Amino acid sequence: MTPSTPDQALHMHSGLADFIEANSEAIIDAAMVFAKTVEIGKPLDDEALRDHLPDIVEAVVKDLRTPQSREEQLAKSEGRARAAEGAPRTAAGTHALFRAHSGFSISQLVSEYRALRASVLRLWADSPGAANASPEEVTRFNEAIDEAIAESVGHFADEVERWRNIFLGVLGHDLRSPLNAIVMTSELLGKMAVDAPIATAAQRLIRSGQRMGELLDKLLVFNRAQIGIGFEIERKDVDLAQSCREEIEMLEATLPGARIDFESDGEVRGNFDEARVREALTNLVVNASKYGTRGAQIHVALRDSGEGVELSVRNAGAPVSRESFDLMFEPLRRAGIADGEAERVSLGLGLFIVSQIAEAHGGQIRGESSDGVTTFRMHLPRG
Repeated sequence: MTPSTPDQALHMHSGLADFIEANSEAIIDAAMVFAKTVEIGKPLDDEALRDHLPDIVEAVVKDLRTPQSREEQLAKSEGRARAAEGAPRTAAGTHALFRAHSGFSISQLVSEYRALRASVLRLWADSPGAANASPEEVTRFNEAIDEAIAESVGHFADEVERWRNIFLGVLGHDLRSPLNAIVMTSELLGKMAVDAPIATAAQRLIRSGQRMGELLDKLLVFNRAQIGIGFEIERKDVDLAQSCREEIEMLEATLPGARIDFESDGEVRGNFDEARVREALTNLVVNASKYGTRGAQIHVALRDSGEGVELSVRNAGAPVSRESFDLMFEPLRRAGIADGEAERVSLGLGLFIVSQIAEAHGGQIRGESSDGVTTFRMHLPRG
């Protein structure tokens, strides 16, 4: 039946589909020639190299023969075509998982599709039927390959991310036992020391072990957020003003070059996770100390906001763009540029953890910068 409107099916028959089906083995063999050039740890045999390539070619043929409206064609070309919910993983998706496990990089995976595309078009161009082919057939073929690439890249990236999170989780778990042993042994040596040099060295080991423990805690927070477990908090009735004063006293001792002032206004008592709020305050003040104007006052304020409290940290410094604020709360990003060894080894998780603490309380954190002053405001409902 001939389509009567632009929205009805297009290309009910495809000579290119027939050609691909008839020459699938030659096409796959050509693609495998490229796959063999990819250098990975353990070379793959022919069966592994073929993997799901026949299924991908079959899917392309099926796509070329499937009626498609102009609206569907536009959606596919713009990457808006979506697989049905609950649909099984496609051959392209399964192929991507296998290649990820085999040691392929994402660029090598894409290059494999490029080789597959080239082998089809090269063989097709040399065939007798190519002279009678319509441009729409080639366009439709390219769309099918691009769709397969998008599916493969998506599954490949998800698999890499999944294994990265597994690695971080295992790393954080397995490092805790030896770290605890180091700290406990250092504490024992410190108690047994009879001269100052040994006691000083033991204290240095203890502080370093505690610092490593803090880094592992941050990695754990990041890992839990990435795998969707979320940040755990334990609420209890607490006077946040007193908690913030105590935390600032500790910060003044650990940041001797920082000048910190604190003010509290209104009712700031409520159900909060005191330890986590103090952790957020520490991260914000340390961030202000590192990236603000050296020696400038850091102003901390805690205020009643009606349904909750607002904790703000303000410092003088270079202006920060709106785009930079949006990125600051992303994990593994640094908030700015600072000098020193501490910054070079920083994981860039401080502000990310602040945002996780705010979200776990049902609140939010935002930043603003104007006239040489940068302010972070964290709003926390009373719970």
